[in-house]
Amino acid sequence: MADSSAGKWMFALAWLCGIGLMTIIFTDLLDKQVNPNREPESIRINNQTEVRLKQNRAGHYVTSGTINGEPVVFLVDTGATDVAIPANMQEHLGLVAGVSGLAQTANGTVRIARTQIDTLTIGDITLHNVRANLNPGMGDNHILLGMSVLRQLEFTQRGEWLILRTL
Repeated sequence: MADSSAGKWMFALAWLCGIGLMTIIFTDLLDKQVNPNREPESIRINNQTEVRLKQNRAGHYVTSGTINGEPVVFLVDTGATDVAIPANMQEHLGLVAGVSGLAQTANGTVRIARTQIDTLTIGDITLHNVRANLNPGMGDNHILLGMSVLRQLEFTQRGEWLILRTL
């Protein structure tokens, strides 16, 4: 009788381990579908640094990078004037809230605080003193990579790729 009980427990434990392993595998696959650029590769071409970003399944360009040395996830948004950062990330990213103002967003008018990013990186592209704002209305931790970054780069879309190049 003890062997039967031990066998049932071993079977249940095997199932739990299998479910745990499948959860890890599928979570990783889903993350890659949302952010296919978790480790953006850089190349050097004639004194320029180039980073190629692959479009995700939803047609967006999402990439990992850093703000002031802290890892973040960017969503490229050519409609955003500045980099837009969820206000709840301010302390973690070492940002100082400046002058308060109003901003027009896809969700309407919101009150934001201006801030300055000391260092922003995507792959081997590094930018300094980037204009940004802290937006309390942003719920997730994706940061909108707006024109305050993109105007400092040459960017081209080819098929499912967005090519960023230093000027």
